[in-house]
Amino acid sequence: MAHGNARTTVHGRKLIVARHQAGWRQAHIAAAMGISRKCVGTWIARFAAEGEAGLEDRSSRPHTSPTRTPTEVEDRIIELRTSERRGPDWLGAELGVPARTVARVLARRGQPRLCVLDPMTGEVIRSSKATATRYERSRPGELVHMDVKKLGRIPDGGGWRALGRAARETTKDRTHKLGYDYVHSLVDDYSRLAYSEILADEKGPTCAAFLERAAAYFADHGIDRIERVMTDNAWAYRWSLREVITALGARQKFIKPHCPWQNGKVERLNRTLATEWAYRHVFVSNAERTDALAPWIEYYNTRRRHSALGGLPPISRLSPT
Repeated sequence: MAHGNARTTVHGRKLIVARHQAGWRQAHIAAAMGISRKCVGTWIARFAAEGEAGLEDRSSRPHTSPTRTPTEVEDRIIELRTSERRGPDWLGAELGVPARTVARVLARRGQPRLCVLDPMTGEVIRSSKATATRYERSRPGELVHMDVKKLGRIPDGGGWRALGRAARETTKDRTHKLGYDYVHSLVDDYSRLAYSEILADEKGPTCAAFLERAAAYFADHGIDRIERVMTDNAWAYRWSLREVITALGARQKFIKPHCPWQNGKVERLNRTLATEWAYRHVFVSNAERTDALAPWIEYYNTRRRHSALGGLPPISRLSPT
């Protein structure tokens, strides 16, 4: 791949050499290709010295970096950072090194930010993506993911997306709060079959009733049994789904606290819902957006291409019903 600012590619450089060998003058080659004579001369000379291998791209990194911070200084920065747990301004003043240089050294050496460290021990206390490796269950219903997405309701006549921010500020009724819609979703890990509803809240009984309806929807589409249900640690999920999950013959699985990526398949659906349904079009009322959800879910399950499924929709992984 050529450099982003390069005027020629490998094929262009071969064309320079071919035209030179055909008897073109270097000035004429430069004029025809919109480059300088020096550039033409460079590639002709490199071809003469190295052959076609000389026409390939090379790294732009300099052979030497005289002004780079010495390794000994970098080691002192890391040592002081580890022992004192202070920022670039303090470290720079202590070591006589510019704060920006200290910041670059810390980034280059992969040092974590102070905000993720325990101030007493220096250990990393923020959660890390321990489940970065992608996984997928082997059969439908083996694992389903459940979550809620909260969306602000749309006022009658449209919100700022329909009217513009300036117009919306002049017509907004600040005495009445619109509140939120709660989009409950369930996703099958293997097939990515999804079911979503807009409900009034995210309380325990609401979540339990939604899970019952979602399980019935899955059964209608070929997933007769749900084996495990993965949720976050919300109170409604932890204490209100037990009876429903037991009735389904399933087990409940909780993600590690503060690690939403472990429930990533439904989190990704939440993002897709926002970009392709909730904010894809301008809705002039909340009811209009609500009515558009069910058709979109049908489209998602039966026609929308899914990259994780090789460009096929979720229904392609389920037996015909």
